[in-house]
Amino acid sequence: MSGFTTIDHGEARRLIEAGALTILDVRTPAEYDRLGHIPGAWLIPVDLVASAPAVLPNDAKPVLVYCEHGVRSVAASRLLAAAGIGPILNLAGGLAPWAGPREFGPGAVRGPSTWLIDNADLLPRGGQVLDIACGRGRHALLLASAGFDVHAIDRNPEAIAFVRDTAAKLGWVINAEVVDLETDPPPAIATEFDAVLVFNYLHRPIAPAIRDALKPGGRIFYETFTIHQAERGHPTNPAFLLKDGELPELMAPCAILRSREGEFDGRFVASIVAERLVS
Repeated sequence: MSGFTTIDHGEARRLIEAGALTILDVRTPAEYDRLGHIPGAWLIPVDLVASAPAVLPNDAKPVLVYCEHGVRSVAASRLLAAAGIGPILNLAGGLAPWAGPREFGPGAVRGPSTWLIDNADLLPRGGQVLDIACGRGRHALLLASAGFDVHAIDRNPEAIAFVRDTAAKLGWVINAEVVDLETDPPPAIATEFDAVLVFNYLHRPIAPAIRDALKPGGRIFYETFTIHQAERGHPTNPAFLLKDGELPELMAPCAILRSREGEFDGRFVASIVAERLVS
């Protein structure tokens, strides 16, 4: 049993016109841009679709999945259905013969951070990964699907339960646990990880524990908002916003391998990949 339903273009157009769907495009960003896309479609390429269960709306609407010729969408639909997302509707034949409305132009990938994807060459080959403040697991699920041994922590019990349940359904290895990172004194964090991920989270008192969670030679992938993001309206609390040039200082004495700071993907962020020095 596939767990999803393949529908024709006529039925898809009726459902779209009724506003009864979430639409998921699993092609490449270039295809989404240059070949056009169904208006309102989310963009999560098929090679990143393992993160989709964590980011798709939890509103019980069916999810219409499409690619260009109806091949990649089957693989994506199968994964989403196995993860318990649904109902899942696969567009027969893909978008190539689509006669309905079509828009052109770029779209932002809605799954994992582009910083992580653009720097994936610096991830260890296998090994143990710690995802701090993991939320519903967009990065934890993606790396678990790639064969990493993932440990994910977050203060939200519902989010951790979702990560555990989704990983179990898909047969992936994720040790997910509820940890409040903002206690006084800060909690102990497990150590000896090959990589540590921190995205969209800042609590300065745990910076030493984040560094210490790495093995010598291990790498941290960190990205979060800067003070300039307050101009956009969220977040605005200075406690959650980096000052200019602050992120490399927080991770010192780790060696900065790559970094950026400014406006990216419509947000003001600072991003680094840093390596714990071998003593």
